[in-house]
Amino acid sequence: MNTLRLYIKSMAMLLRSHLQYTSSFFMQTLAQLVMEGGEMMAVILIVDRFQSLKGWSGGNLYFFFGMMSVSFYLTEMFGRGITGDFPSMIRTGRLDTFLVRPRGVLTQVMCAGTDPRRITCIAVGTVALIMGSNLSNVVWTPLKVFVLIESIAMSCLLILGLFMIEAIFSIFSVKSVELVNAITYGGRSACQYPIDVYPLPLRVLFTVVAPFALTLHVPASWILDKPLYGWPWWAAVVTPLSGILVFCIMTVLFHVALRHYRSTGS
Repeated sequence: MNTLRLYIKSMAMLLRSHLQYTSSFFMQTLAQLVMEGGEMMAVILIVDRFQSLKGWSGGNLYFFFGMMSVSFYLTEMFGRGITGDFPSMIRTGRLDTFLVRPRGVLTQVMCAGTDPRRITCIAVGTVALIMGSNLSNVVWTPLKVFVLIESIAMSCLLILGLFMIEAIFSIFSVKSVELVNAITYGGRSACQYPIDVYPLPLRVLFTVVAPFALTLHVPASWILDKPLYGWPWWAAVVTPLSGILVFCIMTVLFHVALRHYRSTGS
């Protein structure tokens, strides 16, 4: 609980620091809006051209896009310390200072960065989510609301865990490993659409290796009353837990990798 209060306090301080340069903040935030709006425009063009994609209606596609965007950019907004800053911490020697403090290294890394510019991306994802829900005529129940919140939360943990892979490799290679981006950023782009539209190798990759299909697509399809693979309703509640499993495994591996960290001597 004390760690959570520290994290919230750190996020508030970082947000205030970003807002010290108001013009720069708003221009960069607008740029993020244009970029994410362009990605949503691609979905709109697909819907306008094909009406449906392998049985998924346009509203369904908006819903999947919205869930992925909200999950991914929430993670980038509040987990910037691990998603983007960690490799530079190693190169510049900043990580050394974390090792002599009384808090855990992972906690300090998580408190070290935020990216409030992503708020516009989250807003675009929320709009897509609402559009998809309305166009798909989703009848919301307390259970469906719970599954939606659980899916987004577990997807955030999954994405954070996948970003930790880059942090782990950075300890050994100093520079970030671009191959990891194929799973993280590549996964975001691919999994904005239903998993069953892809060939078998990609379905296996995003079900077993980076299980976006389990944390996001299975619950989303059940909410839309089109359960994937004909799985029962309770699969929508159980499968998102794979996100916390990936996060826990990556956390253990992160601490194991830290034992092999060699200080810069600064």
